[in-house]
Amino acid sequence: MAETVQAVRVSKVRDGVRAYFMIAGMWIRSTMAYRASFALMTFTNFAATALDFVAILLMFSRVHALGGWSLQQVAFLYGVSSTTFGLADMVIGSMERLGRRVRDGTLDTLLVRPAPVLAQMAADQFALRRLGRTTQGVLVLTYAVLHLDIDWTPLKVLLMPVMLVSGCAIFCAVFIAGAAFQFAAQDASEVQNAFTYGGTTLLQYPPTVFATELVRGVTFVLPLAFVNWVPATYVLGLPYPLGLPQWTAFATPLVAAACCALSGLAWRAGLRSYRSTGS
Repeated sequence: MAETVQAVRVSKVRDGVRAYFMIAGMWIRSTMAYRASFALMTFTNFAATALDFVAILLMFSRVHALGGWSLQQVAFLYGVSSTTFGLADMVIGSMERLGRRVRDGTLDTLLVRPAPVLAQMAADQFALRRLGRTTQGVLVLTYAVLHLDIDWTPLKVLLMPVMLVSGCAIFCAVFIAGAAFQFAAQDASEVQNAFTYGGTTLLQYPPTVFATELVRGVTFVLPLAFVNWVPATYVLGLPYPLGLPQWTAFATPLVAAACCALSGLAWRAGLRSYRSTGS
């Protein structure tokens, strides 16, 4: 019996992944039909997000350190935050449109299709142009790694890809949890954006410039700190403001798994509570 239930779950996951790639592929083909427009929009996305780093450069034109962190160290934080959020935004950023679908009743059309609603929502209007943000983040991260004098060890080298993948998963979990909240609030996209877009902006700066209460909140309540703050302090050889032990830097995958599990439960609860618009 347990094996049968497990097989059904695996089958549903497989169907969801297949549906996601089919829908995303359709939107990519539609986008690439207008290559000049795609290139322009991708560059615009790249340039718009680059202004965030320009603001950091302007600050460092007046100071030598920010909260005890050098320009290259802050660039490391920025690069990890922008890269992981850019990937999550491209993969699942369409979830922020759920509130609109709940209000106008178009979510009903997804419910009657033979594919998981989560996969359909995540791939809806898949925007490949968001690759501009990710590219910009990778460039800044590369600049930081090349200019930082990091004592590379096998553990630090291993932590780099783990940090990027786990950080992307944490942001994906926040997107899904925010979408689940919109089943009840119906018009809460700005609230969701405060934790997604606002969260990545917060993580672009050192934890030492924020109040201790805020650092505790994004470490133990909404664990965005595990996207880059906690693992980055280990890679850079800096102490974490809350005095966490070094092994917590490697807890990022566990935190990401827990966030994904909790957001999945929230999504199931929200979807079950949906009662359409009544029209």
